[in-house]
Amino acid sequence: MNLVVMKFGGTSVEDPVAIRRTADIVQGRVKNGKSPVVVVSAMAKVTDQLLRAAAAAAQGDRTGALAISSRLRARHRDAAAELVKKNPHCAEIIDLVDQEFDSLDDVLRGLAALLDLTPRISDLIVSFGERISSRIVAAAFRERGIHSVHVDAREVIITDSEFQKAAPVDHLIETRAQEKLLPLVKERKVPVMGGFIASNEDGTTTTLGRGGSDYTGALVGGALAAEAIEIWTDVDGIMTTDPRVCPDALRVKIVSFEEAAELAYFGAKVLHPATILPAVKKNIPVLVLNSKNAACEGTRIISLAPHCKSPFKSIAVKKKLSIIDVVASRMLMTHGYLSQIFAIFDKHRCAVDMVSTSEVSVSLTVDSNAALPEIAADLSKLADVKYEGKKALICLVGEDIRGQNGMAAQVFAAVRHINVRMISQGASEINMSFMIEEDDADEAVRSLHAAFFQDPDPAVFDVEARKQLEKAASSL
Repeated sequence: MNLVVMKFGGTSVEDPVAIRRTADIVQGRVKNGKSPVVVVSAMAKVTDQLLRAAAAAAQGDRTGALAISSRLRARHRDAAAELVKKNPHCAEIIDLVDQEFDSLDDVLRGLAALLDLTPRISDLIVSFGERISSRIVAAAFRERGIHSVHVDAREVIITDSEFQKAAPVDHLIETRAQEKLLPLVKERKVPVMGGFIASNEDGTTTTLGRGGSDYTGALVGGALAAEAIEIWTDVDGIMTTDPRVCPDALRVKIVSFEEAAELAYFGAKVLHPATILPAVKKNIPVLVLNSKNAACEGTRIISLAPHCKSPFKSIAVKKKLSIIDVVASRMLMTHGYLSQIFAIFDKHRCAVDMVSTSEVSVSLTVDSNAALPEIAADLSKLADVKYEGKKALICLVGEDIRGQNGMAAQVFAAVRHINVRMISQGASEINMSFMIEEDDADEAVRSLHAAFFQDPDPAVFDVEARKQLEKAASSL
């Protein structure tokens, strides 16, 4: 059946120009004999605006909340009118947009009266972004001759009731996908659905958390045993590091699932950290592609990547972290001490990135958040506690780092002018990480990139693009 799941991010559907470009990409897949299932995000910045509207309403500012909704309504109406010009389809899609925004306005008015923004209401409000964008995209596809059908993602992606970051129920998703998507694909139709949004078994709207549209694409791909999952963004793929920090960053042609997962978790923003899990289970290749440069082959993520002559594939950075130091000489060698510490982080639902221990102390790194004072207060019942913010985690990812002699010496020689606060090596064969001050992060990345990517393996990295860049620069 050549089934492929194609997920398009917010910048790929941000306006009529972007949506037409996306339609051309999907149409190209159809002409090449593929059977696409399309997952789309909300239009760029819409989710942020919906969150602002929710916050305003929760503070009793009904006028401000409805004003935000009104501006979003106008944006979506204008996009729909530009993309769908045939009657009666134009009137139908604009009417659908108005119906959705009427429902949103009702929710905002109710929230402004109750002044209680619960996670459940927040999920309902932000869901309108994908609900509306997927309607417009499906209509735009039909306008351009693609036999598309809109599918409400909430009828396919079933989760638990952990609002704002719901966990998928895999067996229900597989059943729903087989029932609601597969028949359409077999009829050579193109299902279009919103990412990020879902529902629990009672039909109440939930979300998969920010960035969850990637996750939706992977869940659908896994449920349908797709031949590939394509993640369409506004960059050419996974890069050796952030090109805004290092202009000579290279596109990585191919990485393993394990390497991609490490990069996603430790700050590489191309992928949502959980995206590839359903793909790993079913051994489905994931392609990261650029909707603004569809000719680029992007990055291919597979179960086992070929050997790379270069020691590292990429450098990721995770900022806005805090270090928490827990010191308790009286607890030295006490059974269960560490479990008590981690139970506190579990209580506050706070994930720990890195851990370092000595005879009398434990240092941990976490995302800086409003819960830190409460976490510190609970930890202080066990030991002396202090914490510092504005830290950054530098993560170097490559194959078999642990088995390469002298690698740590090379890494820390490259950043010898920067103060390193914590180090983690050995916990993973493919990851070497260390913690520094956030203000030093860009300089550390530039130094490491210069040290390890001057002679990249052309089988793994897009060396030709660098040569063309250097040629263009020399001609100026």
